[in-house]
Amino acid sequence: MATPWHRDMPHNELPPPPPVEDLESRAVLKDAVAARVALARLDVAAASIPNPTVLINAIPLLEAQASSEIENIVTTTDALFRHAQDDAHADPPTKEALRYRTALRAGFEQVQSRGLTTSVAVQVCSTIKGHVMDLRSLPGTRIGNPLTGEIAYSPPEGRDLIARKLSEWESFVHADDGMDPLVRMAAAHHQFEAIHPFTDGNGRTGRILNILMLTDVGLLQQPLLYLSRYFIETKAEYYRLLLSVTAEGAWEDWIRYVLTGVAESSTSTLEKIGEIRTLQERFAHAARAVSRGSADSELQSALFEQPYCRITTVMERCDVSRPTATKWLESLLGAGLVSDVRVGRERLFINHELLEILALPQSAVSRP
Repeated sequence: MATPWHRDMPHNELPPPPPVEDLESRAVLKDAVAARVALARLDVAAASIPNPTVLINAIPLLEAQASSEIENIVTTTDALFRHAQDDAHADPPTKEALRYRTALRAGFEQVQSRGLTTSVAVQVCSTIKGHVMDLRSLPGTRIGNPLTGEIAYSPPEGRDLIARKLSEWESFVHADDGMDPLVRMAAAHHQFEAIHPFTDGNGRTGRILNILMLTDVGLLQQPLLYLSRYFIETKAEYYRLLLSVTAEGAWEDWIRYVLTGVAESSTSTLEKIGEIRTLQERFAHAARAVSRGSADSELQSALFEQPYCRITTVMERCDVSRPTATKWLESLLGAGLVSDVRVGRERLFINHELLEILALPQSAVSRP
């Protein structure tokens, strides 16, 4: 039974997630198997793509865009890739989404070296916000509808209490109790959001921690699960089910929802990988028909790793002069393989077909 609570009172008695036998119902385990299979296929496909950097650069940006959109920080795929290497001319939402990408990468590196800890969560949130974030210390945090003012949930209060709750969260993340790691991720995500440890950035931090948990246990070799798109497409359900765990102890509904998201997101990203590989082959064939220089493998790698490609990038990657790099790119432009745009004083060449693939929404799948 869920711990009694009141929407407008701090949930200082927030309990840890239930034990494994209470979370892993037959329906949950069935969904977990399907999600594990889909995730494994994604991991294998990502490792086998000829140039994995294409995905390593692209998927975190898409995840950043979707996770930020959940918090009403809206930018576009075009803006993110245009400013991915230099955000000097980017608008504030794009800069904030790019910081999410940076936080995901930095968090992945930290988890690789020392595992997933509370301190990693603090650093992730600090990177997202662009300044040092500490645990909440002031009372009065309420989560609700900004239009009606109705309170939906009041998280625990007091810095020491929040620190203890985060310690419990970390212990749960690393518990050796045989729980399926995807079930654990779903339960840990609810717990982190219920603790709501920071004054801002909790949702985005929690969604990064989801991916880091999967890399920490070896289910993903790279942080390539595009899970936040599923959450933004089902935003009302996401928040309803999060709250229903606290209000009603409805763990099974929440966990099955997350497991469905893992399966759908894995399948969708797998489809994108297939489309990217097909485009790479078609692009290489067309580039060879244009000119020998335009078929340079390093040039093509640059155009797929950075869909908005600078002339200086080609110069460095291919070790050629500026006139030669410009000539190669303009030959591709003339063949319609790329387009171009000016950003400030720079001329950028765009792999527009790759951007179209990346910007496509996830496949619509009927849900119960």
